[in-house]
Amino acid sequence: MDRPQVSIPPAATILGIIPQIWHNWRRKSTEGLPGTMLILWSICGVPFGVYAVVQNFNFALKFQPQAFAGLTLIAWGQTLYYHNKWRAWTAAVATIVLAGSFGIMEMILILTLRGPYSRGVGWPMMLMAISASVIQVIGLIPPYFELAKRGGRVVGINFWFLIIDYAGAFFSLMAVVAQQWFDALGSSLYIACMVLETGIFASHAIWLWRVRYIRAEAAKAGKTYDEYVAENPNKKLSHSESTDTFVDVERGLEKASAAHNEKVDDVTKQDGAAVAASEDTTANVVVESTQETLEHPPKAVVKASGSG
Repeated sequence: MDRPQVSIPPAATILGIIPQIWHNWRRKSTEGLPGTMLILWSICGVPFGVYAVVQNFNFALKFQPQAFAGLTLIAWGQTLYYHNKWRAWTAAVATIVLAGSFGIMEMILILTLRGPYSRGVGWPMMLMAISASVIQVIGLIPPYFELAKRGGRVVGINFWFLIIDYAGAFFSLMAVVAQQWFDALGSSLYIACMVLETGIFASHAIWLWRVRYIRAEAAKAGKTYDEYVAENPNKKLSHSESTDTFVDVERGLEKASAAHNEKVDDVTKQDGAAVAASEDTTANVVVESTQETLEHPPKAVVKASGSG
């Protein structure tokens, strides 16, 4: 019976975790990086490891699941320290204890399942491979909750990590397509992984499009987007908006309001000028009438007296 392609996590996934750990350490933050995803990925390293060891793969393939689980646990420990504000030694002890627990669990499963597999019972190994792959795919769901909190913006997840992991899933899928027999399970899991990661890329791309005007204003001010929004909270997009309509409408309303105010000012000025002109005209008429009266007094009227 051929071995399924979902046997072990691709090496690209392991290499992708390394820049993520570096990214967390450099930023001194894991904001936006869900710890649930990391703990799920570290858990799936156990059945992956059992599968590789029981089937007696070469050393490199046996080592991959252990490295995969260990690196994801380190990233998880970073979330405890940076995000959950645990003390450094507490986060380190929790990470070490969990790693030891996973190691003991893997050893017990190896000792338990090696006998049945040697006797031709293959379904436990298939179950290990399927459960590990499903858990790995489910681990990509928590980032979508983080995206929802931030209007679609990707924060905390290193894009090199996503690109490397996506490439690993893609080339693994190509390997499945190229082989003599088609592994439907492996293909569906790789495709699911690629779809979920494509959604993360697309979400951030849409967010960049929505805030393009704000980012342009921030660039002109010589500030980052976060710095500019912190100084101008009214520029921040509402999470309920799905496009950049919010920005366009707001700008349109501002322009319309400004135009309306200009018209009101013009009308007020015109009315004021008309009133002033009317007052000046009235004053001129009064002055002219007064002057005329003073210059031309009324002529005396002499009554003719009757003869007596």
